[in-house]
Amino acid sequence: RPMTGFAETFAQYAVEVAPGGGSDAPEPDPGAEAVLLTARGDGWLTIDGITHNIGPGSYAYIPPGTQWRVENRGDAPLGFHWIRKRYQPAPGVAPPTAFVTRDQDHAPTPMPITGKWATTRFVDPTDMAHDMHVNIVTFQPGGRIPFAETHNMEHGLYVLEGTARYLLNTDWVEVGPGDFMWLRAFCPQACIATGDGPFRYLLYKDMNRHPDLVLP
Repeated sequence: RPMTGFAETFAQYAVEVAPGGGSDAPEPDPGAEAVLLTARGDGWLTIDGITHNIGPGSYAYIPPGTQWRVENRGDAPLGFHWIRKRYQPAPGVAPPTAFVTRDQDHAPTPMPITGKWATTRFVDPTDMAHDMHVNIVTFQPGGRIPFAETHNMEHGLYVLEGTARYLLNTDWVEVGPGDFMWLRAFCPQACIATGDGPFRYLLYKDMNRHPDLVLP
């Protein structure tokens, strides 16, 4: 949750909905936008009256002020990642529109030089309407960030698959499925994928806006 000394632009949940469960009004803040990534199970997501069947890999962007609901009509738990951010309008730029897609339908974009590091992007990086990006980063076995990099935005990383050694500031830590990492702006980071299969994580970062100088 946003708080001084920790995450200041977003909140991130790992949600589990029991069979027959759900919510007709999950978002209490009309100024909040959201990204949902389904991890497991089968569910139904309704956005402004349009209902979508969601399953593993389903990805949804929900703009601020949108009516939405989620329900589990199946016999097994529905699990999804929910990232919330207070949307920051930009002068002369209309807010983004809602969409639902799937991880499986987007080809990862290889990062330069390494050959084993790629990013799956769900929105156009040049679209200034979006003030956050939620991507999936994939390293093939042995892939790495070959230098300590820094960014001017904060990051949230949730490990979806595989194992790695990850540099956080000055410490190398071992990470695996279900681990979460939060990186303050300008925190040095690097990565070495250590397993026999891909290392993948869900990545949040705030984009395309000046930082607020006073917390809400």
